[in-house]
Amino acid sequence: MSEYKQVGIEDIISVMKKNSWRCDTKLMLKAYTYAKNKHGDQLRRSGEPYIIHPVQVAYTLATLELDENTICAALLHDVLEDTQTTKEELSKDFNQEVAEMVDGVTKLNKLSYVSVEEQQVENYRKMFLAMGKDIRVILIKLADRLHNMRTLKYLSRDRQIANATETMNLYAPLANRLGVYSLKWELEDLSFKYLYPEEYRELVEGIDKKREERLKFIDLILEQIRVELKKQKIDAEITGRAKHLYSIYRKMKRDNLTLDQIYDLFALRIIVNSIKDCYAALGVVHELYSPMPGRFKDYIAVPKPNLYQSLHTTLIGPKGTPFEVQIRTWDMHRIAEFGIAAHWAYKEKSFSSGRKANVKVEEDKLSWIRETLEWQKDMQDPEEFMQTLKKELFEDEVYVFTPKGAIKVLPKGSTPIDFAYQIHAEIGHHMVGCKINSKMMPIITPIKNGDIVEIITSDNSKGPSRDWLKIVKSSGAKNKISSWFKKNQREENIIKGKELIEKEIKKIGMKHEELFKPEFIGAALERYKYGSLDEMFASVGFGSISSGKIIARALEEYRKVHSEENLEKTLEELSKEKIHKNKPSQNGVVVKGIDNCLVKLSKCCNPVPGDEIIGYITKGRGVSVHRTDCVNMKSLITEDNRMIDVYWYQADTAAYNVDIEVYANDRVGLLADMIGEVGACKCKLIAVSSRATKEKIAVTDLTVEVMDIEQLNKVLKAIRKVDSVYEVKRKK
Repeated sequence: MSEYKQVGIEDIISVMKKNSWRCDTKLMLKAYTYAKNKHGDQLRRSGEPYIIHPVQVAYTLATLELDENTICAALLHDVLEDTQTTKEELSKDFNQEVAEMVDGVTKLNKLSYVSVEEQQVENYRKMFLAMGKDIRVILIKLADRLHNMRTLKYLSRDRQIANATETMNLYAPLANRLGVYSLKWELEDLSFKYLYPEEYRELVEGIDKKREERLKFIDLILEQIRVELKKQKIDAEITGRAKHLYSIYRKMKRDNLTLDQIYDLFALRIIVNSIKDCYAALGVVHELYSPMPGRFKDYIAVPKPNLYQSLHTTLIGPKGTPFEVQIRTWDMHRIAEFGIAAHWAYKEKSFSSGRKANVKVEEDKLSWIRETLEWQKDMQDPEEFMQTLKKELFEDEVYVFTPKGAIKVLPKGSTPIDFAYQIHAEIGHHMVGCKINSKMMPIITPIKNGDIVEIITSDNSKGPSRDWLKIVKSSGAKNKISSWFKKNQREENIIKGKELIEKEIKKIGMKHEELFKPEFIGAALERYKYGSLDEMFASVGFGSISSGKIIARALEEYRKVHSEENLEKTLEELSKEKIHKNKPSQNGVVVKGIDNCLVKLSKCCNPVPGDEIIGYITKGRGVSVHRTDCVNMKSLITEDNRMIDVYWYQADTAAYNVDIEVYANDRVGLLADMIGEVGACKCKLIAVSSRATKEKIAVTDLTVEVMDIEQLNKVLKAIRKVDSVYEVKRKK
């Protein structure tokens, strides 16, 4: 059984009734009964009835004060994934809103351990599309992940590590970005527990040893502050809380400290009735204790982008022991715990009661979501997508001011260019210089917290430079610069795109009119969501997509209509070239139209027969052969005139070395078992190295000699069957 408190549908309804004077109890009971019947005898890994999981998820969301439609969607969130229920049935039995949320979460459930593979990136792309459509989908997913993390002990060690890694890398930062700290802290601590079990155990034991001593210290401080606030007639609630384990561990690692060197393991929280009382309470605590220089932060005057507001100060207590104090109003406290959920719930209550909401969530507070949706739309490269996503979730912000005192929040490392575009796109487009703190500075100067930035513009400006795209840090600035080039150089981009498409068609030996029939090129337009040919040409010319991808999709459709035999005849007729049988090189690769050419298999991706390959004409070193999915092809493909068709000769003429990486739970005899499987596949083992991490994960690198892709797949399959192995992949 789970170590966490089990709850039932009656607990959910009880919490919902406390949150709102009106809630649809019958609808929630119907959703509970529906989910229970649909899941039937299904069990979780813990052996518990499956219905316990959606009930726990719904309860978490009820404590965040979300509406009954969200609670129903939480109760039903796995029925599309794990039962025969359809979205149409849900919509009919409940409503469209509930069905859409369940459908959104179902798509997200397909997420697995983070990688840069294209399919994986598509799953993350779906997450942000779902978030943009209805923020509640992500809140359901976060609550779902929280309960899964609470019951992670029932999974195997490799799944624990995979789930905890994804939670630490994606879901905890998402909770932070949405300001839902009540979920963020627990997700981090649970991930920490499974990723670094030894460090977690040592930290818990170390804190427990001196817990009583620290509690006495906090009680003394609490009483002194309480008495002084009462004297000043400030109505306040004061509590002491232990800092979360992962935040302590992160501080120890960051500053290279031991637990004994960290004194502010506990923080005091003062909650008052007004902003005026916040600053009055700050004055009281600064009178009682000396503040540490440089450790005061005013998040009331300058709120965090995720809506968080509080005053933070670190003080020197009795015997020189530092401690932290947070001061906030009750409204700020609610937002600090619930984040975007608090604003969403408030909006619902305001409108359901017939009165206009008097608290407005500023649009720019959630602008990062809209910007994320903007930059991800046209991004085709998986690695670039993941890098930008990590930047959006993890990077710190800087707070800077306009000359009139308005605050702007930008990613750390931003320049005045980012600042200009955040004010307005036209300011950025006409920017010619800047002043930082009244001094003329280069526009690429990184701006720091508290800087006053003034942008100098000119009507004679020719617009942004393409180099700015490499300099700016914010997604908003990148979008606006890209849009400018797409709009203002549209004609040039269309012309350039047409030229690149023509080159690609010539490269495969075909004619434009043959491949550009509506039934063929239309498939490419549909695949990449272009409304017209000009839009596609402009995108190719701008560099949003390669000409190779467009032609590959059209050619795929062409080949459906023509058999391979007819295609060869057509190519012969179109090119009017006499076909001759090319001789293969020593490594079994044929270069189309060229004999006796020096051919080298690239070391970066180690292609073997069966892999899709492409040739690159090097300067003075013949043709370099790469896999079509090689990471280096992105930089090489830009020089279209240096790409050449190559293919494998249909004969077993050579052997090829391939590097394989294996992840497994470490155990005695593991390496011997893997080597045995390689031998059983009649493959030659060229090299092997293995190491074990402190989490008891064995990472093994193998180099094997194979004749073709079929033999390689046989080896990979055999190694995957070895006991304790949980991931086998070919190195790129």
